[in-house]
Amino acid sequence: MYPAAHCELNHTNSLELLIAVMLSAQSTDASVNRLTTGLFTKYRTLQDYLDVPLDVLEQDLRAIGLYKNKAANIKKTCQMLKTLYGGEVPASQDALESLPGVGRKTANVVLSVWFDVPRIAVDTHVERVSKRLKLATWKDAPRQVEDKLMRKIPKNKWSKTHHQMIFFGRYHCTARRPKCEECPLQGPCRYPNIHPRSR
Repeated sequence: MYPAAHCELNHTNSLELLIAVMLSAQSTDASVNRLTTGLFTKYRTLQDYLDVPLDVLEQDLRAIGLYKNKAANIKKTCQMLKTLYGGEVPASQDALESLPGVGRKTANVVLSVWFDVPRIAVDTHVERVSKRLKLATWKDAPRQVEDKLMRKIPKNKWSKTHHQMIFFGRYHCTARRPKCEECPLQGPCRYPNIHPRSR
């Protein structure tokens, strides 16, 4: 399913992708894209984020959740990129995760989407689908889900499968009222048995 699945966060360079993924924490891709349409017009370079006062950047991010924390992290991250990495987004897992506001999921997305490094980024959709399809247990933390998926899926398919699972979770196997009746994966899925009314 979803053979054309891809990253839905709008971006034209690695910095825009990094910032978009940082902004997507506890926010939808659609809301981030609405925000970045204007944001990426106003802030075109790393230096633009460094030059703007924090309170102004906060107001520019006000349309999404946790905007104060995200504004502070973006400015700190841009400073680190300038100081430590020559103003470039690094292609290293450890380097990315050292940036403020960048966790493993964000680093994996940047590595996979921009640098074409095989990765599986476990967001809420990937986690939900994995647990419903018995690819992970209900108690597994995101890192455990990631490890199990990497063992089950060929490495050359990690990034593609990651996007397909996101699309499947976002548009089909949704958190509420999933489309179980028309799902081709009912066999291995534990959800219909737990929630028979969704059938």
